[in-house]
Amino acid sequence: MDEEDRHEFSTGEGFDNPYEAFDIDPPVIDVDPSNVDPVDSRVIPDMLDESAFPVDEIDAEALIEVGLNYMSINRFEQAADAFERAARFAETDTLRQEAWTNKGVAHGQLEEFDDAIGAYREALSIDEAGEHAATAETNLAYALWETGHDEQALHHAERAVERDPHLPQAWYNRAYLAAERGLFEDAKFSLENAERLGMREAQMLELKVEVLEELGEDEEAERTLDRVSEQQQQRERELFE
Repeated sequence: MDEEDRHEFSTGEGFDNPYEAFDIDPPVIDVDPSNVDPVDSRVIPDMLDESAFPVDEIDAEALIEVGLNYMSINRFEQAADAFERAARFAETDTLRQEAWTNKGVAHGQLEEFDDAIGAYREALSIDEAGEHAATAETNLAYALWETGHDEQALHHAERAVERDPHLPQAWYNRAYLAAERGLFEDAKFSLENAERLGMREAQMLELKVEVLEELGEDEEAERTLDRVSEQQQQRERELFE
């Protein structure tokens, strides 16, 4: 799996489209841009010094946008800091859970998987049935797998699809982890669900080819491989154009 495809990020308003590019428009924050470097790692802490700003004047949603903007330029440490501050000042459980989930993603991009696991668990402790619980579960599954906790990873991947059976990335992650454990029928079922929900990425189709070959379904594997080839040719044409 490509690193960017393993996680879902929020856009500040939920996780409706995990494959949509980050919004790199700057957040609306009352600060003179001539006085700060927009990618200066000290900007967020300085702007939000608790001794200088009353808590009720700090906008957690704007902080989440700041974090997402940092993610878009690969400043993951600064993003993690922004998300942690958003979680600290969030007035609702939904925002707090979103911030912790995104903090986990930022740590995952840095391959700080223990910190990512902690952030996802914090998100789930807020509300296991919350709006962002499924995303936290599926990302937790991946982080656990990266740290060698395969059985726990599959458990959380299964919980993710239970939380939100309409989340294609959760089904894909469940399929991947099931295939890693040799559960190919289960993996095929999960991949079919991911595809039915709109997931058509090459990584999903490539995994499907592997699973079908393991199940001895060679003709279907060949047809799926043709689809992978068509996608690659389409990408090449688009790049050429």
